[in-house]
Amino acid sequence: MDDFYQNIKRRAGDLFLIAGPCVIESKDHAMMMAREISRVASRLDIPFVFKASYDKANRSSARSFRGLGMKEGLSVLRQIKDEVGAPVITDIHETHQAGEAAQVADVLQIPAFLCRQTDLLRAAAATGRAVNVKKGQFLAPLDVRNIIEKFEAAGNRQIMITERGTSFGYNNLVVDMRAFPMMRQFGYPVVFDATHSLQLPGASGDSTGGQSEYVGHLARAAVACGVDGLFMEVHDNPPMALSDAATQFALDKLEPLLETLLKIHQLAQPKTGVLK
Repeated sequence: MDDFYQNIKRRAGDLFLIAGPCVIESKDHAMMMAREISRVASRLDIPFVFKASYDKANRSSARSFRGLGMKEGLSVLRQIKDEVGAPVITDIHETHQAGEAAQVADVLQIPAFLCRQTDLLRAAAATGRAVNVKKGQFLAPLDVRNIIEKFEAAGNRQIMITERGTSFGYNNLVVDMRAFPMMRQFGYPVVFDATHSLQLPGASGDSTGGQSEYVGHLARAAVACGVDGLFMEVHDNPPMALSDAATQFALDKLEPLLETLLKIHQLAQPKTGVLK
């Protein structure tokens, strides 16, 4: 079983954190972000996995920055594991990427638009790694049962489901707080993506807009509803981020927010976890 998943299972009832920049912008930037977020998580005693994508394959525009590519990106993530000591998570988009990414990543992530792609789910499951599945903007909460059954049929029960908002008309997302208890009943960790949930898809024409000023509000509400983990894209200078600049959360605001969320979590979360 994967070390990070083992850790959150052992600490069932504790809030865990998936955080980092949307995309690997450079080795130096990713290393710096991993060190800084890891320090915050260590001070607050929060289980933490560093998040960054080697490729953002679903950018709005063909002109948008996608990342360093798989080979160079995985090399950066391996260095973060070795030098920072943090486990890492990254997206995969095609079946052939699963095995190679799993040689480095502690957790594989399935993007929301691909959450029903059976072959991709099976390939991720077959690696034996933990897998975080982003619930599609088009799915009802109870529909994740089918996703879970695909993993269980493949013999992999190291699954997390992440809520990242539901399409609400054009260029908008909403978060239905009922989704968290609905999905937790399946017995696997439920994570709230506090940054992507505030995207305004396609609202800027050739890029996605967002309302990052509400990250704290939605995060507090989700933690009060009893989520197991929090997903946040974090950047030291969000307006200058090369991807999802409108929704990334400022690094210098991370620790104060997490301190508040831990207090809410202590009041709201049952002491017994839901993990199988």
